[in-house]
Amino acid sequence: MDSSSVHSATRADDSYKSHAPEEHGCEISGITLQEEERERSESESESERGAGRRKGLWRERCAGTARTIFHHVKTHTGVGLVCAVAYFDPGNWGVDLQAGSEYGYRLLFVVLLAGLIAVFFQVLASRLGCVTGLDLASHCRLLLHDRPKHTFLYRWLGLYPLYILSETAIIATDLAELLGSAIALCLLFPKLELWHGVLITAFDVVLILALGDPLGGRPVKSFELVIAGLVLAVLVCMCIIIARVDVHWGDAFEGYLPSKYIFPNGALYTSVGILGATVMPHSLFLGSALATQDRITPPSYQDSGPDSKPKGVLASLRTNVINAFRTPPPSEYATNAKSHSERNNNSLAFVKGHLYHGIVDVALSLLGFAVVINSAILILSSAVFFYGDDPRTMGSDKQAGLFDAYDLIKETVGQGAATLFAIALLAAGQSSSIIATVAGQAVSEGFLQWRTSAVVRRLLTRLLAIIPSMAVAIAVGRKGIDILLVTSQVVLCVVLPFISFPLIYLTSKKEVMAVKVPSSRPSLVPSATSSASSSSSTTLHPKETDDVEAEAVELAASGDVATDNAQEEEKMIYFNNGIVTKCIGGAIWILVMTANVYLLATLAMGKGNG
Repeated sequence: MDSSSVHSATRADDSYKSHAPEEHGCEISGITLQEEERERSESESESERGAGRRKGLWRERCAGTARTIFHHVKTHTGVGLVCAVAYFDPGNWGVDLQAGSEYGYRLLFVVLLAGLIAVFFQVLASRLGCVTGLDLASHCRLLLHDRPKHTFLYRWLGLYPLYILSETAIIATDLAELLGSAIALCLLFPKLELWHGVLITAFDVVLILALGDPLGGRPVKSFELVIAGLVLAVLVCMCIIIARVDVHWGDAFEGYLPSKYIFPNGALYTSVGILGATVMPHSLFLGSALATQDRITPPSYQDSGPDSKPKGVLASLRTNVINAFRTPPPSEYATNAKSHSERNNNSLAFVKGHLYHGIVDVALSLLGFAVVINSAILILSSAVFFYGDDPRTMGSDKQAGLFDAYDLIKETVGQGAATLFAIALLAAGQSSSIIATVAGQAVSEGFLQWRTSAVVRRLLTRLLAIIPSMAVAIAVGRKGIDILLVTSQVVLCVVLPFISFPLIYLTSKKEVMAVKVPSSRPSLVPSATSSASSSSSTTLHPKETDDVEAEAVELAASGDVATDNAQEEEKMIYFNNGIVTKCIGGAIWILVMTANVYLLATLAMGKGNG
């Protein structure tokens, strides 16, 4: 082998040796890249799994929150809707239509103010019933019936006149509802006479009360659902009508601002009518009675026997219809005590489980339905009559009534909108009429311990309302009916201070609004007296009871609430009105009284619009 060959072989060998480590390094770096990619993919999959877990956790939390909200809505919603019905009855329609046709959007502030006052009083009524387990009428009886001194004077100058005023308010309410429902039927069926509608609406309550006794110890969900359906029907119909009417929304929203316009322009009479139509005295009695019901504890029929509950919907309806003609047993919240010192209030567990849910339900229902519907009626009247293009009504002082509104809506908007107007009026009249009957039962039982059947109660109230309505309808006609509607609402406003004063007084007394704090000692067993302290006490699981007791003792120890330290075992929590609530209640009461006095003086001088 020559030297050149050897040299070439040596170079090839050196070249191989020099490239071998590079190829090995490439293999190592390839493995490293694969490992990095695998680690990166694993970390990405781990992060995706973490994100999935977080999404699943949020989904579970949202689902749990939705279930909780649905449970509370299903459990506690009902009283607010039932009470809200009273705040947009046909009497409201008549007053709001007159206000809009005469003064445009300017009295929307009065509607809003009246709605806020209604929320204030209705919350007080709900708190009174929830804390004490007794309705407002029964509290008035305990306060005035058996006084240790001057018993005769307290009864005949206090209790019985207050009962007569309460019944007068219910009759005035039923008068408006009777006329409104009868007018709605005549609008829907033109061949009907007004007295035909009166007779038809006299017996409608039997059909609704066949669902059960609304004043029982437990809520009647079917009754509440029917009322809720009527409320929604009114709201939907009014929204559809408003959408078809040309509304000056800038002026409408400006109408919610306070204005001195009502004083020099003769609008005070109508403003007082709006206040009387919105803040309904009978709704305060009804709200306090419904607030005593137990909405948490599951119903139990074990003590009633296997055959006590009818099987099937038809059997249940048949039984309830028969019971509607019978005198029902005393309500569970009724008491034979002669004074507040002879009875105990509801348990702390019951109050904490019902009070704040009930307040939210009442406030949202009144603001979301009553104020909105009343505003819609006034806006509709303003747009059609005060600002409308019809030369017969534009810019005039014509007082619009239910018949006038129907005719003008039919001409300017269409038959469909006019039919919706009549349907909404009928739904408002029927729902509020049913509520007035139930409130009348609560009033008569609370003041006099006189409980009669729903049918008898309905007929008595309706007969008293038929006499003036038929007399006015025959003597004056349609115009007289519209005037009678507004007058009935003014009567309600005059009665309101006499009903609201006991409510403010009772909810301000510590002795009335006191609730016992459960003992914190685990060895103590609740006595029979404490277990029977409330006719509608709440049964909780042991853990829930411990939580409530621990929280109550913590509140009492922290000094955030007033407690009675006379006896360690008899600590009390007081749910009476604070100084701010007392001032607001007093200011509202003085405002209503001043408006009433000014109104009566104006009418006496012949300057009113009545």
